[in-house]
Amino acid sequence: MPRCGSLVARYGTIIDGVIIGVDASRSSGEIRTGTERYSREVTSALILAGARHRFRLYVRDAPLLPGREAWGEGRVEIVPVRPRRLWTHLGLGLEIARRPPDALFVSAHVLPVSQAWRRIPRSVVTIHDVGYRHFPSAHPWRQRLYLDWSTAFAGRYASALVADSEATRLDLKRFYRIPDDRIRVAYPGLTPVPDVDEKGRRATLRRFDIQEGKAYAIYVGTLQPRKNLRRLLRAWRAVIDRLQDSDKGDGLSASPLLVVAGARGWGGEDLLGDVRELGLEASVRFTGYISDEEKAALMRGARALAFPSLYEGFGLPVLEAQSVGVPVVCSNTSSLPEVAGNAALLVNPFDIADIARAIRVAMRDEGTRAELIRAGARNVARFSWEACARNVLDLLEGGQAMQSPAAPSKA
Repeated sequence: MPRCGSLVARYGTIIDGVIIGVDASRSSGEIRTGTERYSREVTSALILAGARHRFRLYVRDAPLLPGREAWGEGRVEIVPVRPRRLWTHLGLGLEIARRPPDALFVSAHVLPVSQAWRRIPRSVVTIHDVGYRHFPSAHPWRQRLYLDWSTAFAGRYASALVADSEATRLDLKRFYRIPDDRIRVAYPGLTPVPDVDEKGRRATLRRFDIQEGKAYAIYVGTLQPRKNLRRLLRAWRAVIDRLQDSDKGDGLSASPLLVVAGARGWGGEDLLGDVRELGLEASVRFTGYISDEEKAALMRGARALAFPSLYEGFGLPVLEAQSVGVPVVCSNTSSLPEVAGNAALLVNPFDIADIARAIRVAMRDEGTRAELIRAGARNVARFSWEACARNVLDLLEGGQAMQSPAAPSKA
């Protein structure tokens, strides 16, 4: 299998001033999904970790990167790249052929096709997940084919791959036969959930028609089939019915809400139709895409995070909820058990009754809630952008790919 050389082989030792190119195309724009957040955070942390190197950031527009004041003068060059269509293969590919860096980091799957015949000495690509292989019907067919091709291409021509989780590493071995010594698991970090003042909190609740003091569970993420939202809605119907049948006078039986926060993705599911069919019009709120400040306000006020996704390469909302003391209900599949550690109620995402039971417990059982909150605070300490970036930097400098992540903390 073809392998790129390392910087060590090229220079004898790693020297100051090596130029590391970074595909930072996802670091611009106001909308921040998990992939965009990863790109921004890991790029900034990589620049800080690689203090002896210089960096060349390839962007579509002006990047929105945290911590720029700490980068130092003259170490980072911002390179706008055109065209917008086929940006990676035409724009980035031509730019790195014209002025090749000494190493290249791609934060999301797609290595320029030119690397098949004109390769950078060292290239590292992050593969976030291969959910399209597990649930192909949950992706448009063109997107699915492109993701499959680009992952296979990166597996063949990149020097090393970064996987967000052990689950993704195993999928890369299973579906693409990539050996252990070319994959390293490097968990993404946790971006702190912002504090929210009382005025901002109340404004957010009003904006989404949530009554002050109303108990609610929250889902955060894109609305697409593999997020399992149709089963979540049916589980929520069961939660409402059970709470109304067993009123303890604790306020939860007075029709709590399910807040579904996120932009509509692909798949064409008629979730509003499901809400009407289930009679949940008064019990479900769809917010659409929310800002970081709105997410902070909603997350901090939730009784539980309901995240029964069919497949996740990582699952940042789990850590975000744990970091602000919100009990987590998530699936027992893909990466979610290793990310949640021993600090979540794990459910079978295909079992509506199991999802409903766990949500009721997370919202109502105070003893279980307290245990989950304590365990969640310990669990999030395992994850940092600095550690993630140091793993990427080590691979860019020629380090061995295989390395085990930190084990989950015990509850």
